[in-house]
Amino acid sequence: MTGSPPEARTLGELRASGWVRRTLREELRRNLVAKMRAGLPIFEGVLGYEDSVVPAVQNALLCGHDLIFLGERGQAKSRMIRLLVSLLDEWMPEVAGSEIRDDPFAPVSLAARQRIETEGDDCEIRWVHRSERYVEKLATPDTSIADLIGDVDPVKVAAGRSLGDELTIHFGLVPRTNRGIFCINELPDLTEKVQVGLFNVMEERDIQVKGYRVRLPMDILVVASANPEDYTSRGRIITPLKDRYAAQIRTHYPRDREHELAIVDREAKVPEVEGVSIHVPPFMRDTVGQITFEARLSPDVNQASGVSVRMTIANFETLMAAAVLRAVAASESEAVPRISDLAALEASSAGKLELEYAGAERDEFEVVRELQKRAAKLVFDASIPLEGMAPVLESFEKGWKVEVGTGMPSDEYLVGLDEISGLRDAAARLAGGDSPARLASAIEFILEGLHLSNRLNKTASERGALYAVS
Repeated sequence: MTGSPPEARTLGELRASGWVRRTLREELRRNLVAKMRAGLPIFEGVLGYEDSVVPAVQNALLCGHDLIFLGERGQAKSRMIRLLVSLLDEWMPEVAGSEIRDDPFAPVSLAARQRIETEGDDCEIRWVHRSERYVEKLATPDTSIADLIGDVDPVKVAAGRSLGDELTIHFGLVPRTNRGIFCINELPDLTEKVQVGLFNVMEERDIQVKGYRVRLPMDILVVASANPEDYTSRGRIITPLKDRYAAQIRTHYPRDREHELAIVDREAKVPEVEGVSIHVPPFMRDTVGQITFEARLSPDVNQASGVSVRMTIANFETLMAAAVLRAVAASESEAVPRISDLAALEASSAGKLELEYAGAERDEFEVVRELQKRAAKLVFDASIPLEGMAPVLESFEKGWKVEVGTGMPSDEYLVGLDEISGLRDAAARLAGGDSPARLASAIEFILEGLHLSNRLNKTASERGALYAVS
């Protein structure tokens, strides 16, 4: 909360303050336009949607439409929905004690109407912060109409009220979100019977609670998220409910590697260890991002399930952690990831991929290793002209061999380095510095790139891998 609520504490004081009643959609529209005129972002921290998803959301809000966000996992659907709260007024008055956020100027529940009739301008009001005007429900098959809309409250009936008395209603999540934003995540998982219960909310803008002869008007924006595979193929959203969502917002994964990595820079948590600084070379950073892009193109991966940006974030964090662990073990002050550290990414990648086949052809780890090789090769080709590696290859043809490994101290990479013509200069240019840790990382990347280009052989060794011509 950024400020204190207004001072009005009664209905009379609210009238005297000049507060103007607006519907939820008028409020959203006005605040959206104000943000756009001020040049402020609507979805703070969401990158890559500026020319695609954001304009579609703006159009929907200007029209006052309910929205459904369609997209694979990890496409910031939930984050965008939650950020819609920023378009609400910071403070909103309600009749104090109201279960459904009754507007003091236009109450809809019997309890609020009776209270205002009895107390008049002395009726107490409460100020609600916009953060309280958002409710989110994860759809599950056991979600009931009572959960969303309401049911009889047996405690109130036991207290002596008649069964048909409106005051015995136990309101569900939807009416309790009156004058706010209600979100259903994974909408297709609601049973058809429960989906029917949302018809009135989205079309007539009211709720009907079973057994009661009342229809309460609701001022509410209904937002949902769903995987398009569920939405279009499995047929689990009934047609009349689809029709009531006036705006379908299609999300997508980042369309280029730089957008993907910009998200990683924002979201990834750096493993902090006293006495150890972390440097991630551009070629290692790009390789991590490219692994995810390769997965999104791979025939081995189920593309309908999607490959989330969360995989890139987890891989980046794991890569940094592997470098830090080596620096700690070798008593080095700088941690720099190497190609050999990609082996640690099998754990952070495999669980985030759904394979296209369900059998024994290839397991997840084999697929991940293949993705890593393809990514490293693409980044190598873009970073180092192969013709510039001729002196290095000539040295290997004369019999030089180089051993590398995840646990090998950086200084050991530099032993005999100057005997391999051109390797130090190429590594220094690539590393952007001459510290042992950065040079070791660059050396390993060059050797792996030459291997993937079929210029060097690579065989497993006791310490890691051995690069040689034969």
